[in-house]
Amino acid sequence: MPKQTPAWLQGFLVFIMLAGVARGQTLSNPVFAKRAEDAFTLAQKDYAAHPNDTNAQCVLGRTTYDWAEFATNADQRGAIAQAGVNACLRLVAKEPKFAPGHYYLAMDYGELAEAEEPSLAAYKLIHEIEREFKTAADLDERYDYAGPVRCLGLLYRDAPGWPISIGSKHNAREYLERAVELAPDFPENQMNLLESCVRWHEKDEAEAVWHKLVSIWPVAKTNLTGVTWEQSWDDWNHRRVAVRAEFEKNFKRAMEPDIAKP
Repeated sequence: MPKQTPAWLQGFLVFIMLAGVARGQTLSNPVFAKRAEDAFTLAQKDYAAHPNDTNAQCVLGRTTYDWAEFATNADQRGAIAQAGVNACLRLVAKEPKFAPGHYYLAMDYGELAEAEEPSLAAYKLIHEIEREFKTAADLDERYDYAGPVRCLGLLYRDAPGWPISIGSKHNAREYLERAVELAPDFPENQMNLLESCVRWHEKDEAEAVWHKLVSIWPVAKTNLTGVTWEQSWDDWNHRRVAVRAEFEKNFKRAMEPDIAKP
């Protein structure tokens, strides 16, 4: 399943985006939590039985991120994240040109950083996260619907700026727009750019992205179906409502047309 916007990128180092409240509803869903835990447990067993298998390493890296998102405390999040980091480090050492390995390593480093914040270790990890996402993007920027590019955009948007860290509105815009260019019909990419435009108080740009989101929504609902996509749609639906309300609050006008309710 493609990765939704990483929650740690919203909250990392006290930078909270407006979608965080909406996503909290998705991450409190016990059905989604149980699915993530079961998938992680199965991946752990497969990895234990086949520690040198590329697929087993990759799946553990992916399911680690999914399950860590539901962690209820830092110790739990850190323990889960470390399992994925270990598997992905083994994977990229063996196959350094395998984009998914670097991509999920960055994701799991992000969960580890959230578990360790606030600390110097968490600050240092942000550079590792940047490096791994960049490596994944260089190898295959289209992977996971432009996932490496998408995540770099969010990292630059939400990290503190210079001289504290690597945050940059210019870089954020570049990568978020590149993700939309690479995979324009994927709701996550349009949603991230929309939320960013509203956050940056860019009314005209936000309206343009909203209209694009409205146009792709029905087709995406037809193409992205089944249990695999249920959590993503729950997330996107909550965020759609939240960002529309934020736009109307900031600019004192309705953002039309609305997307038909699912």
